[in-house]
Amino acid sequence: MKQRRIVIGDVHGHYDSLMMLLEAIDPGSEDQVYFLGDLIDRGSQSYQVVEFVKNSGYQCLLGNHEQMLVDIVLSGDLYSPALEAWLYSGGKNTIKSYGTKGIDSKNEHIQWMQQLPTHLDLGDLWLVHAGVHPNIPLKDQNANHFCWVRQEFHASPYPFFKDKLIITGHTITFTLPGVAPGQIAQGAGWLGIDTGAYHPRSGWLTGLDTKNWLVYQVNTVTNVTRQRPLAELAATVNYQQDNQRPLRTLPYDAVQRYS
Repeated sequence: MKQRRIVIGDVHGHYDSLMMLLEAIDPGSEDQVYFLGDLIDRGSQSYQVVEFVKNSGYQCLLGNHEQMLVDIVLSGDLYSPALEAWLYSGGKNTIKSYGTKGIDSKNEHIQWMQQLPTHLDLGDLWLVHAGVHPNIPLKDQNANHFCWVRQEFHASPYPFFKDKLIITGHTITFTLPGVAPGQIAQGAGWLGIDTGAYHPRSGWLTGLDTKNWLVYQVNTVTNVTRQRPLAELAATVNYQQDNQRPLRTLPYDAVQRYS
């Protein structure tokens, strides 16, 4: 049987739900599993999530929450606006989950986060945490674009790649016009699978089987597990419903409501 490629959206510290999701997906030894970043913050089990993914052999991308934490640790500035933004965006729960282990430059988790790639090219699939800026050549983009871009990417009417589907996390899908809680967002050449694991309006943690185009989900609030064909859960983003929405800025929009 041909191996599956499983892509998992933003976990945000929900270790128990992640274990339930992986149990439902049941990846075999030949299957490839990819995490889109934002393993940490919001939920209460960031340490456990990072420890698991780090030791699992699965590939993981850098998310904006990991980028924030790494930048803060490496700067050593405990009074910076970046630290305030991170704490506001769920960092307090991450600090609690690490407890006496501490979070500093010698922490092996921080060292692991430092080497995480910003994107992965799988041939027909291109994985990235947030997206790409549609008006900047790929070679001129950096982690701030790949980890933070939002509406510039989502509202573009043209696919960035002619022959690759981009799969992202970062932006909770129900915050996009035309998409309901738990649905997968689809646009011009991309799919968004951050269905808001931490958010009480949704609570869905999502994994996407890109071989069979099946969506696996666990609800972090109710522990309900479900499996649906992508076609049943995909909703097209419609910016005609929301054409007055302001653009968000780069790089640190973490103080925005849905970072």
